[in-house]
Amino acid sequence: METKEFKAESKRLLEMMINSIYSQREVFLRELISNASDAIDKIYYRALSDDAITFHKEDYYIKIKADKQKRTLTITDSGIGMTKEELENNLGTIAKSGSLAFKNETELKDGHDIIGQFGVGFYAAFMVADVVTVTSKSLDNSIAYKWQSKGADGYTIEEAAKEQVGTEIVLTLKENSEEDHYDEFLDEYRLKQIIKKYSDFIRYPIKMDVSVSAPEQDDNGEFAEFVEEQTINSMVPIWRKNKSELTDEDYERFYEDKRYGFDKPLTHIHVGVDGAIRYNAILYVPEKAPFDYYSKEYEKGVELYSNGVLIMEKCADLLPDYFSFVKGLVDSEDLSLNISREMLQHDRQLKKIEKNITKKIKGQLKTLLKDEREKYEAFYQSFGRQLKFGVYNDFGANKEMLEDLLLFYSSKEKKLVSLDEYVSKMADEQKYIYYATGESIERINKLPQTELVADEGYEILYFTDDIDEFAIKMLRVYKDKEFKSVSSSDLGINVNDKETTETEEEVKPLLQFMKDALNGKVKDVKISTRLKSHPVCLSTEGELTIEMEKILNAMPDSQGVTADKVLEINTSHEVFQSLKTAFAQDNDKLTLYTNLLYNQALLIEGLPIEDPVEFTNNICKIMG
Repeated sequence: METKEFKAESKRLLEMMINSIYSQREVFLRELISNASDAIDKIYYRALSDDAITFHKEDYYIKIKADKQKRTLTITDSGIGMTKEELENNLGTIAKSGSLAFKNETELKDGHDIIGQFGVGFYAAFMVADVVTVTSKSLDNSIAYKWQSKGADGYTIEEAAKEQVGTEIVLTLKENSEEDHYDEFLDEYRLKQIIKKYSDFIRYPIKMDVSVSAPEQDDNGEFAEFVEEQTINSMVPIWRKNKSELTDEDYERFYEDKRYGFDKPLTHIHVGVDGAIRYNAILYVPEKAPFDYYSKEYEKGVELYSNGVLIMEKCADLLPDYFSFVKGLVDSEDLSLNISREMLQHDRQLKKIEKNITKKIKGQLKTLLKDEREKYEAFYQSFGRQLKFGVYNDFGANKEMLEDLLLFYSSKEKKLVSLDEYVSKMADEQKYIYYATGESIERINKLPQTELVADEGYEILYFTDDIDEFAIKMLRVYKDKEFKSVSSSDLGINVNDKETTETEEEVKPLLQFMKDALNGKVKDVKISTRLKSHPVCLSTEGELTIEMEKILNAMPDSQGVTADKVLEINTSHEVFQSLKTAFAQDNDKLTLYTNLLYNQALLIEGLPIEDPVEFTNNICKIMG
């Protein structure tokens, strides 16, 4: 029997596919099952236009059979089969796709689209097999033919005995090596796992003989082992069902079955689009973040299907980074796939889907915020940091998408509020959205800088997350209202106090002395208009605040950046009288007081004292 050679380019392509294009060998079974499904689809198409053919879906199936002794894996379908010419054309030329050609010739668009690219996917079989034997009987021919190949050297075609129309593919698996264990593809549990993973929603039953055990009939407590044929795949994708058919429990069960998380989803999004681009999607917002979510190891992405066949487990291009917590899947008939079916071309269809589902996620989160506040706050507890990072990242390119989703603790409400809720309650004369930063709500409550703003009756947002102030600096304004730190040198609050103004002139030499005594540690020493009960505090000038300084300097590549600090003195506090007296009588004591007050202000801010020993000695001097 003559061995026919592949063309030179086909040889090179086959070698490339076997050695490099597919990253996981298990996808060979996905490809062969998809081709079998396509073959059954072709009979369905024929039945639509040929009255002589009656299509009963229950008569069509795909059968998987493993023989450990012979080391063979057989995939059988009851599809349309192939003639001798089709075997040679479709399997003899790599990248010649019988299904693709059929699709191009068939203009029907009724939901039974052809997705397989037979000539491409079929050759994935050589990743695991030394010999591939295809026996096929066409619906259009009474003679069956056998195609066989041992790889890139060529193939043979001869007549064969086969009664039923359809195709049988027998893979003679490679021998195990130290690196590769091909026996796994003969293991019943492993085969079921691969089928459920990639082909669960193929619309025809995928059958296997499965070992089961059951109590013996004499009820002696012993179990009998036997083999029964089972359908492995579920066949009907939940995302193609009407929403009215499904309950919350159905969606939660699917979330659990797909192992998207060990928690229950807070909400789900079911999308069906049938327009310029067609796709279905089920997306979930989890309640809790995975343990590695805020680490480099976390890999974002949703599952991507093409007409019910899994193409990618984690398609990162379908989600923006700021919504990387979303789980779920997208299934589309219109995506362009390249040669391996697992390397997706980043085409316009994919970008359109990404844009659409991003809007859907935003809309669902806003609905959750409005109608189910408790759920939203649970979500925000887990993923609010990611939203804030999304505002900050890419130079604020996504701030308009995310600003309405942000929540911060309110000094007035004693709970989380949105920016919209804050602005809607602002007093007419209030110029700014005020915020205070600190390690915790308790620490911020004690900050001296909050006194003036609070006394004016203005609400203050508490920033306790290290990303908060960076995000707000990128946001800059919300609904034309600028953000202002309570530690800012200018709070935009009119303080009509003539006595304070006169005192500032009188004590200017005192303030200059204190500034000189601190020797560049502060940019200035000023009389405070914000302090009520506290003697001293630090404020800042410029964009870099004290909290930002702390965060930046805590990073491994710290550059030792410093904010422009201003030491503010409360002239109404009794300590100020001590300063005035010392300035008039004892400059050494004034220097001592100045350093103590500066270090006190550092401690209030949670900043380290430069010389703790000197600080404690200075306290002892005062006590002495």
